[in-house]
Amino acid sequence: MKLAVFDFDSTLMDGETIEFLAKELGLESKVKDITGKAMRGEIDFFESLTQRVSLLKGLEVKRVNEICHNLPIMNGAKDTIQGLKDLGYTVVCFSGGFKNATSYFAPILGLDGDFSNTLHSKDGVLTGLVGGEMMFNTSKGEMLQNLQKIMHVTPENTIAIGDGANDLSMFKHSGTRVAFCAKPILKGAANIIIDEKDLRLILNKI
Repeated sequence: MKLAVFDFDSTLMDGETIEFLAKELGLESKVKDITGKAMRGEIDFFESLTQRVSLLKGLEVKRVNEICHNLPIMNGAKDTIQGLKDLGYTVVCFSGGFKNATSYFAPILGLDGDFSNTLHSKDGVLTGLVGGEMMFNTSKGEMLQNLQKIMHVTPENTIAIGDGANDLSMFKHSGTRVAFCAKPILKGAANIIIDEKDLRLILNKI
């Protein structure tokens, strides 16, 4: 058994979902600043996530879904996922973002599964609260270890692809660690570095 895990925002998608949502409220720059600090490892991911989601309070769920369903797919995403599946990999994504996006794009991209967070809403409007599977700096690593145990996959047969500090925990349990257009903190932990926005380059490196 072999397993490949992709980050979602700025990896499978060209951009950060929460920044597209914040733009709707005129808060893109404020959210982008917090996102940048989190991805560089300057602030705790949980704190950054809850701060950013609180700014989305009042946004209609209908509009959230419209935005999440029209995110720009990263160049080569579909081809790379299919290429990995052809090599015998089960391919999933771990995202500190939201199911509104990951669960929509999973079948479009050909993913075998998606793990992310849920934006809480009431009466069709976001409350500014969030919960889910990928809330903490350690979440991706913990979920990866669980999948490895269930699937009987070794770290040597695991590929992790990401761009930010919250991907470090899954890198610790992956034999192949791809930093894709990544922050320096993640590049330091990678054994494959790709600085061009084309995921297909991964297939030439593994």
